[in-house]
Amino acid sequence: MMPQESMHTVQSYEQELEQLRSLINKMGGMVERQVAQAITAVVEHDEVAALDAPEMDPQVDELERQTEALVIRLLALRAPMAGDLREVVAALKMSGDLERIGDCAASIARRAMRNELLSCPISLTGLHSMGRLVQENLRRTIDAMDQRDPELARIVWQSDTAVDELYVSLFRELVTYMMEDPRNIGPCTHLLFIAKNLERIGDHATNISERVYYSVTGNILPIIRPRGGTFD
Repeated sequence: MMPQESMHTVQSYEQELEQLRSLINKMGGMVERQVAQAITAVVEHDEVAALDAPEMDPQVDELERQTEALVIRLLALRAPMAGDLREVVAALKMSGDLERIGDCAASIARRAMRNELLSCPISLTGLHSMGRLVQENLRRTIDAMDQRDPELARIVWQSDTAVDELYVSLFRELVTYMMEDPRNIGPCTHLLFIAKNLERIGDHATNISERVYYSVTGNILPIIRPRGGTFD
């Protein structure tokens, strides 16, 4: 029979692991909302959404700090091993990727209400399609984190190809608009920055999916990711 003190230690350890999972899941939910608001701000010229996404940034940053502090505590005092160790280290890395997703979303939202975009004559259909795909991948990434589902994580990892292809297509389209009419340079420059931030969000989601896959299975996905379009 396990001594009472040992049982208490085990229970405390499990509670701290659950707290870590809760922090990561909460962070994931917040950045998912940030990305959704940022895309709405751009596509629908929604001023409320444009203000909402950056306002969540300090809360995401605080969750990252709490996660880092808890990870350090677990490593220093609990000495996790095997699957637990992978999960704890993965949580630290995932929190960094989630924080950067939030930064990218805030950057998109801040550009959304620029005057050049509010009167922009250029179709936002391509950007909207890219935004929807990035949102879908991010949602699946967060589900993979929550459910600790390696197969769903692999699906996200493979889906980044489509995000890359849309980014390259949109980049070429916007450059063409700028070449055709110098008046398009201002709005197209903002749209290029927005598209690049969406592409980065896709990359961070893929990073997270790799961490989930490794933490659950102990195996590493291929170092070379499937890539979409290129600028060659």
